[in-house]
Amino acid sequence: MLHNKLPGKGTNIFTLMSMMAQQHDAINLAQGFPDFEGPLALRERVAYHIANGHNQYAPLAGVPGLCEQIAGKVLDLYGCKVDPETQVAVTPGATLGIYCAITAVIRPGDEAIIFDPCYDTYEPGVILNGGVTRHINLTYPDFNIDWQKVRDTINDRTRLLILNTPHNPTGYLWTEDDIQQLTDAVAGRDIYIISDEVYEHITFDSQPHLSLLRYPELAARTFAISSFGKTYHTTGWRVGYCIAPEALMKEFLRIFQFINFSTQAPMQYALADFLQQCPEHHHALGDFYQQKRDLFIQLMSPSRFKLIPTQGTYFQLAEYRAIAAEPDIEFTARLTREHKVAAIPVSAFYRDPPSQHVVRFCFAKHDDTLRQATHILCRL
Repeated sequence: MLHNKLPGKGTNIFTLMSMMAQQHDAINLAQGFPDFEGPLALRERVAYHIANGHNQYAPLAGVPGLCEQIAGKVLDLYGCKVDPETQVAVTPGATLGIYCAITAVIRPGDEAIIFDPCYDTYEPGVILNGGVTRHINLTYPDFNIDWQKVRDTINDRTRLLILNTPHNPTGYLWTEDDIQQLTDAVAGRDIYIISDEVYEHITFDSQPHLSLLRYPELAARTFAISSFGKTYHTTGWRVGYCIAPEALMKEFLRIFQFINFSTQAPMQYALADFLQQCPEHHHALGDFYQQKRDLFIQLMSPSRFKLIPTQGTYFQLAEYRAIAAEPDIEFTARLTREHKVAAIPVSAFYRDPPSQHVVRFCFAKHDDTLRQATHILCRL
């Protein structure tokens, strides 16, 4: 009989809710993917490279031209100079990059601090590597970090902090105070950081994304993870990347070569072309999604949902206490089954979920999709 390496972990909530949405012909505001296509020029470059011989294995760390474009973007946005040959790795999705980074640093018995609610891939990666997770709940309803709890939780076994900004599912953006508190908390300790920054270009109201790459003291111990799928509306391509200091990247690549070896070549060549030719896309992405956020908020204003302000990502949290008292898993199931709109129960992002009665909606959808869904939601 096989030993269950992830007891208590079944099919993740994103897969389950998308399956329910399909089964009940519901509008899917659950799983975080757009219902519109990525830029035509980018898709045409993929077709070009498929037709022109870029269909074999790419180099382990990525196509050199793409690594160079990533390094240039990081310098432009964050003032961080990285060597494209030794500090950049292109991965088949950000999730695999996160797993390789966890594997690079976690040893049996090591502890990793995770902030709940969090993306559900963090804890399994730690457990599969023999580590132990320590969970700290973000404050409700503003979802700030309680830095005193962080200091109280750190001990001699703490090896890793896994961070996420802009934050999924809450939309919280880190502040300069958060950066300083983090810097003070890890100073003088052998602690590494995974900074999940896949929504780096989706911030609202002129608020900047404070990448850890901006801060040399933190960047020296950080694996910064990002996603082309989120940036270019192409989540199905599964292309992300990791940036880390050379010593950390060596260990990352040592592991990566035995998990996947390389990332699909035509997409890499196309992304390199597009980054060079159309940098305005990622510069304008925040405004693009802010329009959708604002439209969603406007359309939901007559509803009995209480919307919790979101500063980034393409997600909106909504408290439903005025509508129902049932737990969020039951509420989202009924919402999908009876009312034909799918959402994600926020309790799925916690190890020990509090009683909040909150769901997550994805507004990375056509405006007409949002209008159809909110028309239903406002009748509840």
